[in-house]
Amino acid sequence: MYYANIFLIPLPPTQLPFSVIGSLNGVHMFGSNLDVLLTAACTENTRVMWKVFHNSITLIVLSSDEGASDFSLGRLLENVFNAMVLILGLEELVNARNIERLKKDLKACYKLIDSFLEPGKCSADLTQCMECAVTPSRAVLQECLEAFASAAESRFGCLLVSGRVLCATEQWWQLAAPEAMLLVWLVQSLPPHASRDLPVYLPHGSPTVPHRFLTFQLVPGLEVVLLCGPNPSLQCVTDELVRPFWQPLLDLLKASAGAPLQCLPPGIALAPEILGLLLINQDQRKSLFTVHPHGSWTEGSEMSLKDRLRALRSFYASAISLYFPSEKQEEIYGRSLWCLPPYEHSICTVVAI
Repeated sequence: MYYANIFLIPLPPTQLPFSVIGSLNGVHMFGSNLDVLLTAACTENTRVMWKVFHNSITLIVLSSDEGASDFSLGRLLENVFNAMVLILGLEELVNARNIERLKKDLKACYKLIDSFLEPGKCSADLTQCMECAVTPSRAVLQECLEAFASAAESRFGCLLVSGRVLCATEQWWQLAAPEAMLLVWLVQSLPPHASRDLPVYLPHGSPTVPHRFLTFQLVPGLEVVLLCGPNPSLQCVTDELVRPFWQPLLDLLKASAGAPLQCLPPGIALAPEILGLLLINQDQRKSLFTVHPHGSWTEGSEMSLKDRLRALRSFYASAISLYFPSEKQEEIYGRSLWCLPPYEHSICTVVAI
């Protein structure tokens, strides 16, 4: 195992002194030398967590957020490491021969890592499930997506609106949950662009061999993404496939992108006291998430959207930590496998009191 300060990403206005960084690393090394596993610690106003990946990379996170927990910080470290693998590949991370070069290469991960450090605006980073949006036009969009992906020689395709899945191919849902979440998160972390062709490594399915990740903005706020092999080229897909397949649905795409995001099918009414909802299908690793389930500000509620979001995320993290401790990652033969509790659906709600 090697130890090096590979990168530090403080949130403003905080800037940790080098002596503090060295002490945090040093106390973990001291424990390791005595066969003591140091995973977390608390001070009066800060929570610290250490996590070692593949016996090579040690990540440390500090948080003074009142809502921070071992569960949420653990998920954050897993997301950060998987983000590094997604961009650079596992081989370059765990077998780095030149630390200075690795530090330079890691700058390509900063935007994605920063997006995990920002205040949460959704739940996917915690639940590792893909957040979905409900649309009455799903069947039409699904049919077009499958034909488009097939023409592009890909089995992995997804249609995204504001970071939520409108529809996806069957094989997309077969991706490991953290991988699918990361790919959607990557799109959201990048500035808008007409098209992209990015090399990505799947942290579980293909950590050492890259795939091509193609994205196409069909209308503002709505993108179609594909995982491909070496063919076809980005130019070929752009010129020969995007317009013929999606132009006939342009009005429908604009309507889907411009409509308020719905988390529940039409006709399902919730009690007015419910201010937030998180519905998870553990089997399919899908979720519905909202802090305005009634489509607008809830009358009579003094709880802001920001507070609802914080409360719903904190409640989920607390519930999983206390009542479903079997949901954890275990390292088996150097590969992370998910151990899920024996329930198919779970619901978290924020209720006005």
